[in-house]
Amino acid sequence: MKKLIIEFIGTFILVATVGNATVSGSLLAPIAIGAALMIAIYAGGHISGAHYNPAVTIAVWQRGKIGMFEMFFYWGAQIAGAIAAALFVRYLHGATVLDIVATFSSRANEFQTQVLAKAKVQPAESTPGHIVFVAELIWTAVLAWVVLNSATAKHNAGNSFYGLAIGFTVVVGAVSLGGISGGVFNPAVFIGLCVMKLKSVGDIFLFWGAQFLGGILAAFVFNLTVEDKS
Repeated sequence: MKKLIIEFIGTFILVATVGNATVSGSLLAPIAIGAALMIAIYAGGHISGAHYNPAVTIAVWQRGKIGMFEMFFYWGAQIAGAIAAALFVRYLHGATVLDIVATFSSRANEFQTQVLAKAKVQPAESTPGHIVFVAELIWTAVLAWVVLNSATAKHNAGNSFYGLAIGFTVVVGAVSLGGISGGVFNPAVFIGLCVMKLKSVGDIFLFWGAQFLGGILAAFVFNLTVEDKS
């Protein structure tokens, strides 16, 4: 239970930062997001492993560090944290309780238009789907691969740099690929963005397919290349 609480809190911190930094339109949003992930990792890594990302969790499961049922519980905590954070962001930026309940109403769509304009976010359809898929696949794989190597490999056991490595992987991805796919790299973040009306739930198979496949790819490469895993 303690692990799930930490996964909820860490994902909440990450998604709340993603939402608030995006809506603010700050040029420093990628740095804030990477830093939020870093501090959440350092705070909760010794308890839950600090995944905060279902794609990372599936990679860790394939790595053999958690069981299948534990993976599903992690996913539930992460998605719940993302939704809670998204509702928090919407409330902070002017959505009323009625707006939040009526997520797909005309009032919610008006809120979406205002938020997108303020954040200068382009609709997902502005980038071809296959380009979005490849971008999300590759960098989610990179992120999960960095997690496996820096936080789970025996050679790096007990290190104090893994939070920086993982956080800056997100910064690099957000800066370099944010204009292509939005730099999501996380199924829980995608759900949060949908609740915030910054992404369309109709794209869930595109994003989730790429992200979960990226996690699986990362675990495959890790298991193939790292001999001393335990």
